[in-house]
Amino acid sequence: MPELDVVVLSRLQFAFTISFHIIFPSLTIGVSGFLILVEALWLRTGEDIYKRLYQFWVRLFALTFGMGVVSGIMLSYEFGTNWATFSRIVGPVIGPLMAYEVLTAFFMEAGFLGIMLFGWDKVGPRLHFLATCLVGAGTVVSAFWIISANSWMQTPAGAHLDMAAGHFVPDDWAEIIFNPSFAYRFLHMVAAAYLASALFIAGISAIYLLGGKHTLLARTSYSIALWAVLVLAPLQILIGDQHGLDVLEHQPTKVAAMEGNWERQARAPILFFAIPDAKREMNHLEVGIPGIASLILTHDMDGIVPGLRDVPREDRPPVGIVFWSFRVMVALGLLFLLVGLWSAVARSRGRLDTDKWLMRLSAAATPLGVVAILAGWFVAEIGRQPYTVYGFLRTSDSVSPVVDAGAVTTSLAIFLIVYGGLFGAYLYYFTKLVRIGPRPPERPENEPEAIQGARPGLVLPPAERTGAEVTP
Repeated sequence: MPELDVVVLSRLQFAFTISFHIIFPSLTIGVSGFLILVEALWLRTGEDIYKRLYQFWVRLFALTFGMGVVSGIMLSYEFGTNWATFSRIVGPVIGPLMAYEVLTAFFMEAGFLGIMLFGWDKVGPRLHFLATCLVGAGTVVSAFWIISANSWMQTPAGAHLDMAAGHFVPDDWAEIIFNPSFAYRFLHMVAAAYLASALFIAGISAIYLLGGKHTLLARTSYSIALWAVLVLAPLQILIGDQHGLDVLEHQPTKVAAMEGNWERQARAPILFFAIPDAKREMNHLEVGIPGIASLILTHDMDGIVPGLRDVPREDRPPVGIVFWSFRVMVALGLLFLLVGLWSAVARSRGRLDTDKWLMRLSAAATPLGVVAILAGWFVAEIGRQPYTVYGFLRTSDSVSPVVDAGAVTTSLAIFLIVYGGLFGAYLYYFTKLVRIGPRPPERPENEPEAIQGARPGLVLPPAERTGAEVTP
């Protein structure tokens, strides 16, 4: 364990607050896309079930969106309190990117969120749909600028460090925004957000189906969400593969930590289990397959994989947490692929809404998309250490010179208490909304359909009914 000095404590504080915060924007990105889809289906078909789906999920969206706003406020303050030196040095680059996020995404979301939440009976359906689309687009635009800024810290380009001035000076904004890792990281993050949200929606729908509640609505959302999982899970694996090639090119030490690889070597093994020992520069209890890491990382069984010993000890990231976070992320990605393929088989057999084991797996996987996102962020951010700006600015040189360890410890303890209370309140109200469920349908779900053109109250006999519920 490292000594708990002001640098480590400041890192722990920021890691806690950003990890807590990222849960909520990730879900709002994907759920807003789901809301756009179901409102479009309602406009096209006029079916009440899509309107009910929207009105149910928009309440959960609003609660989650609000938590994202509240939990993200402290991050900007931490840049000025704990990381003032970092802010001074990178401010000419990061500052404008953050301002662009506010001027585009935040204004778009703030301007149309009220119409989306409260304007259903006050504006026309097309204007309401436009508001939903703009809020959904705003969440993605916000991710665009945040990922651009973070990617620049990972693969800095388009700016130079002016030693005389003591800060970075922008040279080319196009290179800064679209830095070498940006496209891969942006696609990887947005796909992860949509996939996590699809699992979230599928899981809650599966809970309803297993409990026999709101079955018609739950079947519809369950079907839509599992279609999304089927498409997004393999797509995310492909994006991750391309992202890995980019990381290998620009951050080879991070790749070495991800693979637990100490020596530069060809035919590097993929390790399923190991206990990295940074002090002895070796792994204990290795279990793996030779050559597969080289094949995955370089697309060549004889490809060279960098080793941690290629750089001095002080330039290496913490190996253990990067190594295991990467494996958690990959294992969950494969689990999500299994869920998608399983749903495709069940759907082809007409058993999507009757396969209890698939429903149980979906219910259990409800929070796992968010867990995978957190694991991926740990790999990206801890794997970048010991730098805040990779190759240029060390983390130890980024902290505020006037902040002491006691102040950071006190504020971290307060954050743990306050954020714990906020999360408890969020879970309470979220669970309450799920228990209340959607509004009742305009016609009860089990009410038999009337004969077209017949007198009110005349219904089809049981033998002639086609059924009121149809699996989407």
